[in-house]
Amino acid sequence: MNHEDPVLLHTEGRVRHIMLNRPRALNALNHAMVARVTEALADAEHDDSVIAVLITGAGERGLCAGGDIRSIYEDARAGGSESMDFWRDEYRLNARIARFPKPYIAIMDGIVMGGGVGVSAHGDIRVVTERSRIAMPETGIGFVPDVGGTGLLGAAPGELGTHLALTAEAVGAGDALLCGLADHFVPSQRLAELTADLAGCGTTAGIEQTVLRYAAPAPDGELAAHREWIDACYGAASVEEIVDRLDNSGVPAAKQAAETILTKSPTSLKVTLSALRRARRLGSLEAVLDQEYRTSCTAFTRPDFVEGVRAQIIDKDRDPRWTPADLAGVTDADVALFFAPLGDRELGLDATSGPTD
Repeated sequence: MNHEDPVLLHTEGRVRHIMLNRPRALNALNHAMVARVTEALADAEHDDSVIAVLITGAGERGLCAGGDIRSIYEDARAGGSESMDFWRDEYRLNARIARFPKPYIAIMDGIVMGGGVGVSAHGDIRVVTERSRIAMPETGIGFVPDVGGTGLLGAAPGELGTHLALTAEAVGAGDALLCGLADHFVPSQRLAELTADLAGCGTTAGIEQTVLRYAAPAPDGELAAHREWIDACYGAASVEEIVDRLDNSGVPAAKQAAETILTKSPTSLKVTLSALRRARRLGSLEAVLDQEYRTSCTAFTRPDFVEGVRAQIIDKDRDPRWTPADLAGVTDADVALFFAPLGDRELGLDATSGPTD
């Protein structure tokens, strides 16, 4: 095993271990890593000696901070298309994880954002720790939640997912469990023991039982106490009305959420709200991913993506100049373009998937 490889594979007992291995980049995914994980899953699926797959991230900072955003940024600036090829394979991997026939265990320790959510939150057994920070931060960089994120957030209780999608807020273990993004809390100091015990399991039933032995009550989250105003405000029909309700609710936390939302890309906000609501009406993860492929490919060609990455990641001046600059400048027709069919470039995971009114 070459420890310089961006994905490390080994088998302990009857568990195939996949480790994302770019710790200095917070294990950000690139195309080669997606291909390697896809191949590892195919091998594990057909290997009768393997009863489960475990995915972790190298280092102690996080499972995965998302896609390799710098390379996607450079591709967008150059007018390239490699990123669209990357997403095509990444989203197919997300779907494969969700349909994987053996237990897929994700250790969502530390930072888990964007593409990191895609390789973990579609699994069967999703473990968070006191260090977990989980987010879909796309609206802050002129993008739209993807990797099945609109489906995951759309399925969260009430309007919690809408709140997280529009604000790009990161949540800890307790709120991840509340929102359905994770299943079990295990203290980080017990992860090594858990991994060792999983290796000793001889059956798939034993996998679940082992995780349950290590599970403990999660630290209290923050969102449950705010459900009343979150559900009331984010149930509005438009981003403008959501912001207005938040701003006039009389709740300091709601007003702060409004201020946060208004720092994000106006176009991304409107497309994200539409994508979440459409995702709730789609019948499968595959259909959601097909829709997200359309929104991603369109966002990739728009100025807000390059500008958002520049402001947040490249120059780090935190002062993006969005186009249009405000919500009023984003029309319904502008939003509709993000959901238009791509013709022969469709992802095509769901044969029945199509634009949803």
